[in-house]
Amino acid sequence: MSNETQIPVIECRGLEKTYNDGSRELRILRGIDLAVHDGDLMVITGPSGVGKSTLLHIIGTLDRPSSGEVLFRGTPLQKTGRAAINRIRNEEIGFVFQFYHLLPEFTALENVMMPALSRGKRPSQCQPRAEELLQTVGLTERMEHKPGQLSGGEQQRVAIARALFNEPSVVLADEPTGNLDEHTGEGILELLHTLNVERRVTLVMVTHDEGIAGRAARWIHLHEGRAIVKK
Repeated sequence: MSNETQIPVIECRGLEKTYNDGSRELRILRGIDLAVHDGDLMVITGPSGVGKSTLLHIIGTLDRPSSGEVLFRGTPLQKTGRAAINRIRNEEIGFVFQFYHLLPEFTALENVMMPALSRGKRPSQCQPRAEELLQTVGLTERMEHKPGQLSGGEQQRVAIARALFNEPSVVLADEPTGNLDEHTGEGILELLHTLNVERRVTLVMVTHDEGIAGRAARWIHLHEGRAIVKK
């Protein structure tokens, strides 16, 4: 079945985002339309300050547009109750950020289990999947290490495993290599690409590096708040 006949995982229609600091209005996003389908690898590029992270946060329900709408599997989120939106954010969307956001007092294994532990599940229920995911991202020997004992690249791999724990419909990655050196960042990109190709993980990645877009099936470039489809 082609993407044209599928209901997108996430669809944005006419997204606008305006900030008002009291003295002036700043239009960040100007009528953004895009659709993310199951199995997509979409890269969003553009210079600093153009609204890439703002767009990703709106897609991930962390922020709201000033106008326009976001649909999750065909359902407009603005017509959905807060409890339903929270469920979508917690269960259907995985997040990977530039600065990892791991809890320093917990091990890599515990950090990966945290999405389920925070909802009251017992460690014994979560540990097998967390171990499997850490093996998948190449950290079999580092499960009991705390973040302070891990390199930046290893911490990002833990964050990726955590994002995958709930088997989300889509993973949103905001500058996932922005805090890493070139070699380590390349390893993270290769991992994300492999997860997309081999495990069909649906991925939307924001970056300022247009070279990364060559790996993606779909490339959206933001320019002056508008989306330009590169491929």
